[in-house]
Amino acid sequence: MPVITLPDGTQRTYEQAVTVLDVAQSIGAGLAKATLAGKVNNKLVDAGTVIDHDATLQIITAKDSEGLEIIRHSTAHLLAQAVKQLFPDAQVTIGPVIENGFFYDFAYQRSFTPEDLQAIEARMQQLANADSAVSRTVLSRDAAVKFFKDLGEHYKAEIIESIPANEDLSLYTQGEFTDLCRGPHVPSTGKLKAFKLMKIAGAYWRGNSNNEMLQRIYGTAWTDKKELQEYLVRLEEAEKRDHRKLAKTLDLFHTQEEAPGMVFWHEKGWILYQQIEQYMRQKLRSNGYGEVKTPQIVDRSLWEKSGHWDKFSAMMFTTHSENRDYAIKPMNCPCHVQIYNQGIKSYRDLPIRLAEFGSCHRNEPSGTLHGLMRVRNFVQDDAHIFCTEAQIQDEVSVFIDMLFDVYKDFGFEEVIIKLSTRPENRVGDDSVWDKAENALEVALNSKGLAWELQPGEGAFYGPKIEFSLKDCIGRVWQCGTIQVDFSMPGRLGATYIAEDGSKQVPVMLHRAILGSLERFTGILIEQHSGTFPLWLSPVQVALLIIADRHADYAEKIAKDLEKQGIRVKLDLRNEKIGFKIREHSMQRVPYLAIIGDKELEDQLISIRTQKGDDLGSLSINDFADRLKQSIANKE
Repeated sequence: MPVITLPDGTQRTYEQAVTVLDVAQSIGAGLAKATLAGKVNNKLVDAGTVIDHDATLQIITAKDSEGLEIIRHSTAHLLAQAVKQLFPDAQVTIGPVIENGFFYDFAYQRSFTPEDLQAIEARMQQLANADSAVSRTVLSRDAAVKFFKDLGEHYKAEIIESIPANEDLSLYTQGEFTDLCRGPHVPSTGKLKAFKLMKIAGAYWRGNSNNEMLQRIYGTAWTDKKELQEYLVRLEEAEKRDHRKLAKTLDLFHTQEEAPGMVFWHEKGWILYQQIEQYMRQKLRSNGYGEVKTPQIVDRSLWEKSGHWDKFSAMMFTTHSENRDYAIKPMNCPCHVQIYNQGIKSYRDLPIRLAEFGSCHRNEPSGTLHGLMRVRNFVQDDAHIFCTEAQIQDEVSVFIDMLFDVYKDFGFEEVIIKLSTRPENRVGDDSVWDKAENALEVALNSKGLAWELQPGEGAFYGPKIEFSLKDCIGRVWQCGTIQVDFSMPGRLGATYIAEDGSKQVPVMLHRAILGSLERFTGILIEQHSGTFPLWLSPVQVALLIIADRHADYAEKIAKDLEKQGIRVKLDLRNEKIGFKIREHSMQRVPYLAIIGDKELEDQLISIRTQKGDDLGSLSINDFADRLKQSIANKE
């Protein structure tokens, strides 16, 4: 007589063993219809799993995050079944869940076409409508290998052969199709109501470029058609905001094959970049950071001492000179310790805050490079705080205040916070971890901030807080971080003289707000769709003349505005004024100043905004004052 305890604490006793679905049915027909799976004693299982002992149970439906993941993984199997029906000679490999969807890799004699994709999706819809039951069986490793070899699925057999021989494996069957999977899956294909295939790409077998190329079909799946449609609309909006396309339209930057993962900044793009950097420089200065600059190329021995060579050398660009091996720095932290180590430090000197806009290089795989979002050369708004254990909480608290100020000025209101605690493999005593984790938690709670716990997700050298931005179309970008480091200062010989005269190792806090300036600039371009706030806009005012006789007056105005720190574009071309207005509006210039006979006579300028609002005629000084106030307020 199993006793089942539900999430609200209520208990139900059954005369005999029951399945998850049986329990849902006993609660109500609506819940049974919505049931996708269950969580028995906190372990995800199929809806058909039998419970013959006392247990806790959560019924998983599409409303749960686990439910959506089950839907997506089940839809990957639906994709594989459809491909096998339409292309019997295709071999299936792997089909995992990814963010917003899934993919499945196939080996096939020819390339799939867009028309194939349409046919596969249509067949998937037919299979979903058939509402075939999904069942689970268990085989030994060797029996599973034989099963798939008999089917001619050699890739699947190879995967299974790499699994230890003593493990039993679960297989899921729907209709005539069977696939290897840990599960759980939906009870039947009819639960899969909202999906769409998105694209085809190449992928190496097992991710190894020495292996054969497979075909990867990407798809997305959601709980219902409304969610699917909303996602597709977000994708369409993201496509319009693609920073690479906007960069070409607005003449901001470009990349090219001769320098993969490196950015060619054009004049207007570099102005935008510099505004971001100068803003951050002022913030750092006003918060007690000293700006430093460290070498680009450092001897391999320093990276070995810091521990980066063992963990990171594959990502480093290296060079050799005069019998010495060097690495182009992939991060700034070891070099900052070298600055800290110059001279004896006392506890009275701490905390010491060192900041650097450090240019770093990492040998990212070419297939992952993506505009400004994934590059090989980037600059971090990097800083390191050397402090005592007792100072961690205060330093984290002040950092959080600065971080929220920065994000607000850049137009981001929603910040997602995650606290990552000690991993299984770590350095340092548990008592020190206790203090550090508690300091981070108290700093967050003291500000009344909502945050998520990520147990075991901290770095090996200390816990960390991650700060992610949600943009205007709902995408999440991880940017800021503050990490407690118990390892590197000691490895690199950093010490201070404590109050009792003993030598102690300082705690090192790694922190960034923007992360990479390149990536953050890309995020900003997409957040604002290229229409930047006035203070960031590369060109703040375009001065447009109607006729040549207005040129001298326009040049005088341009000089006056530039002297007051306003970025001006002077357009003296012999073009119709309507053409000029359209062109500069398309270039997202915030203000257009139009000069004709009346403006020349009255010594005024006519102002209109990029959106088309007519602000009337203003004096140069009134207009400049208006601009400067808007810039100062970060409007």
